[in-house]
Amino acid sequence: MQSLRNPAQRLISSAAILAVSLLCQIALAAKCADEWIKVDREVKGDALELRAANRQAYPITFSIRVRAPASDGSRSRSFSGTLEGLESQHLLTLAGTPDAADDVQVSCNWTIGSRDARHNDDYLYLLPYADGTSYRVLQGFGSRFSHLGNEQYAVDFKMKVGTPVHAARGGTVVRLEESNDKGCWQDGCGAYANFIVVMHEDGTTGEYYHLQQNGALVKVGEQVKAGQKIGLSGNTGHTALPHLHFAVYRATKKARSQSVPISFLSADGVVYQPRRGHHYLAVMGQQAGD
Repeated sequence: MQSLRNPAQRLISSAAILAVSLLCQIALAAKCADEWIKVDREVKGDALELRAANRQAYPITFSIRVRAPASDGSRSRSFSGTLEGLESQHLLTLAGTPDAADDVQVSCNWTIGSRDARHNDDYLYLLPYADGTSYRVLQGFGSRFSHLGNEQYAVDFKMKVGTPVHAARGGTVVRLEESNDKGCWQDGCGAYANFIVVMHEDGTTGEYYHLQQNGALVKVGEQVKAGQKIGLSGNTGHTALPHLHFAVYRATKKARSQSVPISFLSADGVVYQPRRGHHYLAVMGQQAGD
């Protein structure tokens, strides 16, 4: 499974695992004038100035490519970095191009979070469901079906539609989607996923996918505590059966998101490697108040 940063397909084997789903990572390859990032163009005398602007209150990491007309064809330059909330940054000034401003082509990739974020590897995450309950793991770390590469440290829990989802770690809700009512396995189905993204204190994000329609119980900007009920699991997006996809991500230099290894607290002790087919009993624990 993936998250909604960049919809992509996942392999599946119904014989080996019944059917597992996939997701998408949140909004990579986004447009340069969407609700998060915009490239402003301003004519100053005989020059065109380009600035990257973060339109939201939370940090994003971007990769922007600018292609401008030149006497010998075209020239291309790339820029990357992190913009804090509502911050803008000068990219470049193109001399002698004001009249050809519309011919300047700009493409953007971005992801939530700072590329300088450092995950706190000592943190023990709660299991993302209610205290005293347990759910079967469909895919654990490194599953060869779809938890590879950027999704290596994601976990899929088999859950019926409407199962309460709880925050594995406290933080700020920075993005959510709950309007979709469709789950399918064809190309493009990732666009129908409902999800909640929580930014943690160390700049990483906890991401919860496949929620049911109107299944978010929190709002963007809300502070949540570990163990708090935040949503209802579902079967939306690129999926073959109801389940919850959970992972913790950090932004990379190329404006992508990489899942990071995490440890869960369970009634039987610390879970370092969630195993497919296993059930882990949730327990609150001292970190539930962060």
